[in-house]
Amino acid sequence: MSVPLTSARGTVQRIWLLVAISAVAGILLAGMLLPIVGGLGLVARAGANDFESLPSVLKQSPLPQVSRILAADGSVIATFYAEDRVPASLSQVPPVMQKALIAIEDVRFYEHHGVDWKGALRALLHNSSTGSVSQGGSTLTQQYVKNVLIEAGVPGANADTLTRKVQEAKYALALERRLSKAQILEDYFNIAYFGDGAYGIGTAAQHYFGIPTRKLTLVQSAMLAGLVQSPYAYNPTLHPKAARARRDVVLGQMFKYHFISQQEYDTALRTPVKLHLHKQGNGCEASRYPYFCDYVLNVIKGSTVFGKTRAARINVLERGGLTIQTTLDPTMQQAADGAVHKYVFAHESSGVAAAEALVEPGSGKIKAISVSPTYGSNSKLHQNNVDYAVDSPLGGGLNRFPMGSTFKLFVLAAALKERLPLSTTIYAPAHIVVHGYSNCAGAPVGVYDLHNAGDSESGRFNLVTGTTFSVNTFYAQLEQRVGLCKTVRMAQSLGVKQGNGTPVRDDIPSFVLGETGLGFSALDTANAYATMAAHGVYCAPMAITRVSDRGGHTIWSPAAACNQAVEPGLADTVTTILHGVLTQRGATAFGVGEPGRPAAAKTGTADENAASDFAGYVPQLAGAVWVGNPTRPHNTLNHLLIGGHRYSPVFGATIAGPIWRDTFEAALKGVPVLPLPKPDPKFVHGLTVPIPSVEGLSVADAKAALEQAGFQVVIDPKQVDSDLPAGTVARTSPTGQAAQGSIVTIFVSNGHPPKPTPSPSPSQSPAPKPSPSPKPTKSRHPH
Repeated sequence: MSVPLTSARGTVQRIWLLVAISAVAGILLAGMLLPIVGGLGLVARAGANDFESLPSVLKQSPLPQVSRILAADGSVIATFYAEDRVPASLSQVPPVMQKALIAIEDVRFYEHHGVDWKGALRALLHNSSTGSVSQGGSTLTQQYVKNVLIEAGVPGANADTLTRKVQEAKYALALERRLSKAQILEDYFNIAYFGDGAYGIGTAAQHYFGIPTRKLTLVQSAMLAGLVQSPYAYNPTLHPKAARARRDVVLGQMFKYHFISQQEYDTALRTPVKLHLHKQGNGCEASRYPYFCDYVLNVIKGSTVFGKTRAARINVLERGGLTIQTTLDPTMQQAADGAVHKYVFAHESSGVAAAEALVEPGSGKIKAISVSPTYGSNSKLHQNNVDYAVDSPLGGGLNRFPMGSTFKLFVLAAALKERLPLSTTIYAPAHIVVHGYSNCAGAPVGVYDLHNAGDSESGRFNLVTGTTFSVNTFYAQLEQRVGLCKTVRMAQSLGVKQGNGTPVRDDIPSFVLGETGLGFSALDTANAYATMAAHGVYCAPMAITRVSDRGGHTIWSPAAACNQAVEPGLADTVTTILHGVLTQRGATAFGVGEPGRPAAAKTGTADENAASDFAGYVPQLAGAVWVGNPTRPHNTLNHLLIGGHRYSPVFGATIAGPIWRDTFEAALKGVPVLPLPKPDPKFVHGLTVPIPSVEGLSVADAKAALEQAGFQVVIDPKQVDSDLPAGTVARTSPTGQAAQGSIVTIFVSNGHPPKPTPSPSPSQSPAPKPSPSPKPTKSRHPH
């Protein structure tokens, strides 16, 4: 239906006509009913004055819309809103819905120019006796104006007064000069409240009937149109009889004004209202993946991209209609959730919980965050809203979790960076007190008193065997030799922070076992291991890849923040060593095994078996798991009922390891199996330096000279034949060049010249002698 434009002169005449009507009605009523409502004429005159002083242009701010958080595959994982509103264009609203609304609210919508003068006079004469608005008369345009003013928080916008009616009229007249009827009707459909939390026709159709707007039927349209007058009184979920009666009124109006036929009317009256309610979730509690959602929410709260203040960021999330694309992989998330809940139930009477984080190497994309307790704020239902997998600033609360021997990774990497060869050997007793630690300023930081997990675990270990069997006393000495400062800086270069988000302290020797008192997060640990999987490329963890506004325009598209943290050869050599942790018989994770493909990993156990930790990777994915008591992080897990089983003792391979393995097996189904990289000879052999010639020197002098050159010295207890004086050094092994820090064995002369060696007959050849390889006596369950 076409809409004629109103001339400026005609508009002015109509404005003054309304003013005159209001004034005359006020004067007449004031004279006739003065004993009852004295002063009503003053109210009318005040309305006219207000009319003159009002601006004519209505400020229309964008309506609040639902923001959506999407997984990497585009599926919705969470929604946030102050008002549940999904906008719909008028072309999406079927004609029957448009007619239903017009029939019940403003049948002359296409005939007036913002104000229905006849209806306004009739309503004014009816309502003036009470000074309030008890009868309609407002057009759809005026109702739209009212809703805009309410949304804007204008004082008195919802008051039932004559002054408010006058205000609406002037805005409505001006609005219809700027907008077409179609645009006004579309805006009305999107701003109207349809009750039960549904704002706008798009949300109402989905909420009440579970269908898109374009599929609304006559019966459904009549019910929705009837709601706008009183969304609560006619709410079909609360007052079904009233809702049906109101629907029938709408149908009657549609028939009266020839919008529907007699047959359509009769059929519709006999048709019951059938609801298919759909409640759109709001916030992370309604999300399928709440802990990942919580992480994204905390990223938004902390980012100036979304506003200058925390309140402004929440406001834009709840009202801005944002689309937030994330890195979450639903398959991997479901794999993590399944594995976590297989071994640790959502509620454990012991208070134990589990957390796991998965990261993509080479990009830093967080693929999954899983925490065992049900997400929520109802403690009576054993719900939890603290993300145990991340640091405090990103939702981790005040929890402080040790990551155990998974942190030996940083000592190993620092040692390789110093070019210590894999053959570097250290005697590691069952118990030791290590001296000589210093911080980055060179100040001493005390001693470290520690023991291995098993009392019998002692012997000589190198970088490979010390890692494979996770020997604590070996690694404490290696940390001291490399330097606590260099170890901590290595961890920092791989993105590790303390649990409260602050830099790692450089004055705590127990860092080698994942202890500082402030704890660490599974996410940071997983990402550090991802760096090794990516050949030494560190990428900061990221959960958001793109944010667009309600119009689809990109407002933030963060790029991966990556750098070469360690040399590729160093990372690949670490991978080779950690592969043995899963594959070498007797290694700490040998019982866990690989997840159906080559992998590298490290176990971890907190002091007193208070936590089970595990971290590992394949070329395409890295992950870390923590299992412990979040409220009592130092309480032992031994003998507790966890996931329906009692474990004693609890180590990294006991609970966390199987969670990691099962997660990776499920998460990587269908993903190509890739080989692990080869070690780099440069880091296998380390730096070589000349071995001093010490033949003929006293044992003490020779030992001092070799140690001064940076070698470890072992004295063979059995003297050998030599032309040199008894008690002096006959020879060393090796000779020439060797890696700095490696072992040089001194052989002492007995003073007897060596006997001539007979030449073998042509038919004889010397039998090769096997090289001895002493095996230390060990417990296979270290930290």
